[in-house]
Amino acid sequence: MPDAAASAGDGAPTPVVGAPSAVGGWTAELRRLVEIVALCGLVVVAPLLDVMGRSPDFFLFHDAATAEIVLLVAFYTIVPPLVCWVPGLLARLAGDRAREITHLATVAVLMIALAVQIGKHLLPLRGLALIVPAVLVGGGVTWALRRWSPLSQLLRLAAVGPVVFVALFVFASPASAVVLATGPDSAGPGTAEAATADHPPVVVLILDELPLVSLLGPDGRIDADRYPHFAELAAGSTWYRNSTAVSGWTPYALPAMLTGRYPQESVAPHYSRHPDNLFTALGGAYQIRAQESITELCPPEVCVTDTGIGGSGWSVLFKETGTLLGQIMSPVDSQDDPTASFREPTRRDTGLAGSAAGADPVGVPEPGASPAASGPTDPKFRFHTLDDNQPARFAEFIDDLSVPDDAPTLHFLHLLMPHAPWTYLPSGVRYADPGDLPNEGAGWVDLARQRHLAQLGYTDGLIGRTLAALRASGQYDDALLVVTADHGVSFTLGEQGRGMGAVRAAPAEVLWVPTFVKEPGQRAGRVDDQNWEHVDLLPTIADHAGVRLPFPVDGRCAACPPRDRVDKEFRDVPGEAVSVPGPDTFAALIDGRAGPPVPAAVHPELVGRSVGGLSVVDSGVRAEVATIEDFADVDPDSGDLPLLPYGRLPASVRTGAPIAVAVNGRIAAVVPALAPDASGRRFAALIDDESLFRPGSNDLELFEVAAGGTELRRL
Repeated sequence: MPDAAASAGDGAPTPVVGAPSAVGGWTAELRRLVEIVALCGLVVVAPLLDVMGRSPDFFLFHDAATAEIVLLVAFYTIVPPLVCWVPGLLARLAGDRAREITHLATVAVLMIALAVQIGKHLLPLRGLALIVPAVLVGGGVTWALRRWSPLSQLLRLAAVGPVVFVALFVFASPASAVVLATGPDSAGPGTAEAATADHPPVVVLILDELPLVSLLGPDGRIDADRYPHFAELAAGSTWYRNSTAVSGWTPYALPAMLTGRYPQESVAPHYSRHPDNLFTALGGAYQIRAQESITELCPPEVCVTDTGIGGSGWSVLFKETGTLLGQIMSPVDSQDDPTASFREPTRRDTGLAGSAAGADPVGVPEPGASPAASGPTDPKFRFHTLDDNQPARFAEFIDDLSVPDDAPTLHFLHLLMPHAPWTYLPSGVRYADPGDLPNEGAGWVDLARQRHLAQLGYTDGLIGRTLAALRASGQYDDALLVVTADHGVSFTLGEQGRGMGAVRAAPAEVLWVPTFVKEPGQRAGRVDDQNWEHVDLLPTIADHAGVRLPFPVDGRCAACPPRDRVDKEFRDVPGEAVSVPGPDTFAALIDGRAGPPVPAAVHPELVGRSVGGLSVVDSGVRAEVATIEDFADVDPDSGDLPLLPYGRLPASVRTGAPIAVAVNGRIAAVVPALAPDASGRRFAALIDDESLFRPGSNDLELFEVAAGGTELRRL
């Protein structure tokens, strides 16, 4: 037998330890890669593309181009398998056994991740209780794959899955309309009803997630003290009090409003799927300046306005999809409403801070603002000084309104206000949204509504700026002005949100929305309680604009004969109409019997008092404040303040115990201790007095209120 030296001398290659020495080695490596591709397709590609495919509004909101979407899909299809395969390939340098162990470990991890996802759908288990059986199942399947070759062959056949999933996403999902955007096949632009018909300026402002009940006082009228500009709008327009949304989800609700048709199919809110709409109807007689957010109903050839805002960029797309993937793979549930992450970009976010776009175009001071040396008394005194916090879309909208056009113009804005996340005080000061605080449950739903109403106060200020801009430009009297919302939201305990459970439990909060139509030349306000449904919006606008709709609609104009039925039609699922009682619900809304109960204030006499003027004792236990670091370096002039402290209370604090939150020695809020959950017994408070903060370091203190409000126990 020749020795090694002789063999080497005969020209045979010296074997490298662990490297493929024959075609069979690379064949085995290819089989391993195919198995990883199959598993990554099931664990990553399928669930991610399923969610994104059903959410074209995600891409529309982030203004993602087709190329960006394709590259994003390619990244999640190609990169995860390579990331999982390459470490095993490197492990081969340590030998075939190390390579096989690394591959089995990779397969096991992917199997466990797949088991977690399946378990979340099939079992009520969450957290560690789900991880344990997932590990057992994933490990068992991995062992079976090694023992039975037919099972491995079946897995390798599944490697075709990613190709199928991508094809379904691109060609068959609702998001395909965004990926493969095509021109509209519409009935053509509308035509003037008469050769002499006037086309007044048309201004349409659609708010988001605003129940009418949030605007009402106990008398069923707009609460003018809290929302003076909505009251001003109502005083000069027709208020359709019996106006209802036809869906609780914007991608269905808004197209219904702008097409005049009830939602029939689950398709993208895109002009290629809804070619007959407000923009294409008025495009023949009007120039269109539209600011859309999570829809793209205006075709590029009709809407030529460049807002200057631009898309979110690669970093945001990857961050959001990465967060989504983490939620999919997590053994615990995440929030059900993905639109809660849609935050209107501000002028500061878009790099427009300090530009003319955000400057007050009308120079009208906020009513009630005081220049007195003693300091401002109006809670909105900072509204005009915080332009950089202003939503960028609204700033562009106001700029357009401030300059009259020679040609008839449609100004359109869909603004995600006062939609969650709730981050504004009425003054325009912002605070960070924690993102992980629940909106449901005793105490939590009250906090959610408090934050919603505060942001509604800020939205009221935007209404005021809209009215002021129209008056300053001389367009107000002649303009057709429409202000409404696409749907409401329930803050009823046990049914917070906009799903069918909320519709059944609190229809007045989900369906009934504010709708104001100021007709050209209208000066006096009036109330119209006809059975308005939001499919009536388009025909009403067309009627006032002097445009004949060239396509059929389900709705009818406000001046047309009313519909026969009195109950409301709602479609949580397109094509599946649900009847909601109309007269009884509307009567309860106007009489103040609808809407969530207003929680009793907790020791309101303490709010604003100095801690030094009260009896303070040490409880011997301490609370944990999650946001305490935010108080270390505060800049009030930035417009961002730590207004939502929250954290965990000691177990000795009973549920419902009043907790006083003090900032710089003065009590800012008193809130109840919340019932324990997986994170322990917690508290959270919204501080609505920004004057309590000072530049630099700020002191935050917590106390349990005792002895009927005469004693504070430091926590």
